[in-house]
Amino acid sequence: MLLNSIAEPATEEYLVEPSDPLAESRQNTWHLGASAEQRAGLTVEQVVAVFEAVVRALGRRSGTPSTFYVWHDQQVGALKSSLSSLGPGELLFGAEYVPTRELAPIVEEFLADPGPGFVAWSAIAP
Repeated sequence: MLLNSIAEPATEEYLVEPSDPLAESRQNTWHLGASAEQRAGLTVEQVVAVFEAVVRALGRRSGTPSTFYVWHDQQVGALKSSLSSLGPGELLFGAEYVPTRELAPIVEEFLADPGPGFVAWSAIAP
């Protein structure tokens, strides 16, 4: 199931509009969640291979330079991917990030996430 969801961007319509990167982000961002059981049945290599196939497919379809990127959103326990006309150092994250070409560590972190989507909290008395 997760592998099929990862492959979807290769067939989806996407927007490449350099003058409006926010619109690109809204249309071109995919959220990929999986239960602990689904994640346990996957290997890093399988997931990376599907993402690499998506990149090849998008490259054949794209007529303009673009960046396809993947990250593990720890707050929601999901892998996310997006396509943007921005360069790797210009992406629309609200926090600092470090661009890398190494996808395996990101996938490994997602697959090993013991509590995807859970946020720890403490009550603080005034």
